[in-house]
Amino acid sequence: MTEHPDRPGGSRTRESTEYERVQATPQFAELRNRFRKFVFPWTIFFLVWYFLYVLLAAFAPGFMSTKLFGNINLGFLLGGLQFVSTFGITMLYVRWASREFDPRADVIRDEMERAGV
Repeated sequence: MTEHPDRPGGSRTRESTEYERVQATPQFAELRNRFRKFVFPWTIFFLVWYFLYVLLAAFAPGFMSTKLFGNINLGFLLGGLQFVSTFGITMLYVRWASREFDPRADVIRDEMERAGV
């Protein structure tokens, strides 16, 4: 066994080397890239949208207090849309993962199980 700094005694287990082998495969790299291509843009979108809301609330209270109808103002509407966008992005991710990500991950997992990892 080779030295491994993260393990007591510095030894690598068979499983750790198998996981590293799987991580080095083109299939795993494609899986990781697909995940990043979906998650990073949506994360950036949500963070920009969230901080825009926070900044407007902090520095543009007059704008946020603009009455839309009855006691509903723009700040209340945008705050509610924060929740809607959170659930919407979550639903998009679940649909995408079920269709695109999970089947590919299942193939990799099945290969690892056949290899006895």
